[in-house]
Amino acid sequence: MAMRAHHIHALDQDRPQLELSGPALKAALEKMIRACESSGGVERYVDALKLKTQIFKNAFTQGNLSELNVDDFIRIASLMPTVRRRIGPHLDDSQKYKALLKALECLFTEDSADVKIAALCAAYPDDKYHRWVRDLGAEILHNINIELYPMMTRWVWDRKANAGVLREIWYGQIDHITLDIEDRFETFLMLREELSQFLTDNGMFQDILYYVDMLCASVYGDYIAAQGGSYLKADFSAEIDPAQHLRRLLGLDGVRTKSNRKLPTSIDGNAELVRQANLLTGDKQ
Repeated sequence: MAMRAHHIHALDQDRPQLELSGPALKAALEKMIRACESSGGVERYVDALKLKTQIFKNAFTQGNLSELNVDDFIRIASLMPTVRRRIGPHLDDSQKYKALLKALECLFTEDSADVKIAALCAAYPDDKYHRWVRDLGAEILHNINIELYPMMTRWVWDRKANAGVLREIWYGQIDHITLDIEDRFETFLMLREELSQFLTDNGMFQDILYYVDMLCASVYGDYIAAQGGSYLKADFSAEIDPAQHLRRLLGLDGVRTKSNRKLPTSIDGNAELVRQANLLTGDKQ
């Protein structure tokens, strides 16, 4: 990628045009690589992300949703940082939990990604207490089929809040500008395609989709650190090491509950993910 604005030209009327900053992406990639060095390098993070996706596949693509017990769902929720601190009341009450599973059925239809997420969000009030619902749908879709669905969480791009990764890597001075880019599937797909090309141009040829997620988390993690944790402050505290926010955004921060206790490991693969997360955080217990 040239060290200037990188333009994505719309392929058709449904594809957005993005203008990303080559220097911003280059700096983010270099910082991400440095930040991961102390915990075994970027490859260890990729291995943990692969295991995370397998856990989601085991939980959501085998059998009926109604058979997913609440203890297993709690363990899955722990892997979604912008979901886990808000979803509690819907897991503690058996009727609310049944309603949640019923609402999630829309994610497994033949509809488009945007229709699926909109249907899930429509099942809950449109207020600040239920913003996590969009992230829940986005995380599930992404992790059960990372090839088909890019990461579509609010921290990647939230048009209403005018915040997210997209804004942090946009070309030029935009401090007082609202980006008129819709937070829909085509936008996230174009962003992933462009970041994939950027990573390939910089010598990464395997596991590109996982590296895209890592790069996005690194970009937004830097933003959170710069803001002192003000955004999503309920989920993120003071920085401990350069990769802390990266791990948290990816759900690899020790796989802990809101009470800061390690989770049990009844879901297939969760014990290994706990072990890998402990290695990433330096916790050898």
